[in-house]
Amino acid sequence: MAKKKLPLIEKAEIISVGNDGKAVAKYDGMVIFVPFAAPGDIVDIQIVSKKKSFSEGKIIRFHKYSPFRVNSFCEHFGICGGCSWQHVNYQYQLEFKKQNIADNFQRIGKFEFPTLSEPVSSANITHYRNKLEYTFSNRRWLTDNDMSDLDQKDLNGLGFHIPRLFDKVLDIKTCHLQPEPSNSIRLAVKEYAQQHNYSFYDHRKHTGFLRNLVIRNSSNGEVMVILVVSQNDQEKIHALLDYLAESFSQITSLMYIVNTKLNDSLDDQKVVLYSGNPYITEVMDDLKFRIRPLSFFQTNTTQALRLYQITVEMAALAGNELVYDLYSGTGTIAAFIARQAKEVVGIEYSGSAVADARENAILNNLKNVKFISGDIAKVLNSDFVALHGSPEVVITDPPRAGMHGNVVKALLEINPERIVYVSCNPATQARDIALIANEYKVLRVQPVDMFPHTYHIENIALLEKR
Repeated sequence: MAKKKLPLIEKAEIISVGNDGKAVAKYDGMVIFVPFAAPGDIVDIQIVSKKKSFSEGKIIRFHKYSPFRVNSFCEHFGICGGCSWQHVNYQYQLEFKKQNIADNFQRIGKFEFPTLSEPVSSANITHYRNKLEYTFSNRRWLTDNDMSDLDQKDLNGLGFHIPRLFDKVLDIKTCHLQPEPSNSIRLAVKEYAQQHNYSFYDHRKHTGFLRNLVIRNSSNGEVMVILVVSQNDQEKIHALLDYLAESFSQITSLMYIVNTKLNDSLDDQKVVLYSGNPYITEVMDDLKFRIRPLSFFQTNTTQALRLYQITVEMAALAGNELVYDLYSGTGTIAAFIARQAKEVVGIEYSGSAVADARENAILNNLKNVKFISGDIAKVLNSDFVALHGSPEVVITDPPRAGMHGNVVKALLEINPERIVYVSCNPATQARDIALIANEYKVLRVQPVDMFPHTYHIENIALLEKR
């Protein structure tokens, strides 16, 4: 049976941007999602996938360019899934992110909220990340230029996964997300591996020696490099790490992981310190944070500082309050809050993150903070409050999935005067606030742009008891 040919839509206007960052067009009542388009573009769209309630398409031809469109700055744009909005003027990116929050609050939350504050723009819109993870592959993605080279024999790549293709990696020449020496280290590792016949990982067969390369940096110039391999071949590991140590004096922490699993998750893996320090140190205001190889730390340091400062500002502490910090991670928010509170109690699921948080509290001589390890949905109950006290202020910074329903119920029972809700997902934030909107009103909404050229946005909402 012949496959039904999907239509070509001519001279369609791109009218908006969807929640996942893809642009939106409409044709004959059907919503069409189109990547790498901008509102105001007039284009021909080839439908590539048709669902019940929407279609997906790709641009075949431009008839008119959007006034919001700018030239992309990266040679990998349109293939790499990273900076998918770099063709859109940065100020318009901020406007869309702000509107996206408002739309989620109206459509999902259906609660009253004040006019959103203008998003805090990122001080740097390139080279803003302090961490990147690259992937090795023996089946790199071949671009059109590669395909035209019939003598192409080098299929090894070191870069980023192609979106929705687990076994294909785009070989990166230059990435504009992390400052040097990130690019130079990646290129040097690939060149050394090629020259010395190191095998790159095959994600289908789960064979090959080199798996991942993680590079972290701090604003004071410290650099951590973690090599991930599939076999404990000490000769190969030492040779490559010695080469890196000799070639890059900027590296202050050099480590490796032997990951024999079928997946790339590193949270349960042993990290071996090869040379240098077991951590790098980040300084924010006058606070110091030690970042270990598997520590969670906001990847845009400059914007993270603004996020924490605004969180403290919204908490409006007088110095005599007990504060709960839910989903406290490595204790960064707690450290900022502790300087103005009587006591801070952090709760975090990850035991390793709690260990980091306690270490950071000691490092900063913060004696009025304590961190509890456990599942917040189970830990936060009446017995916990009886033991630790009833807080006047609660800070919550959950993952993208938002707060568990039991946590929302616990908040209503605890009944603090103020809640400061920090979120990386306006949709789940809106859902959670709606569940407590009868008891709490939203006083302020402040977006903070942590990830320029993407659709992601951090958002801080201040809620006060009615």
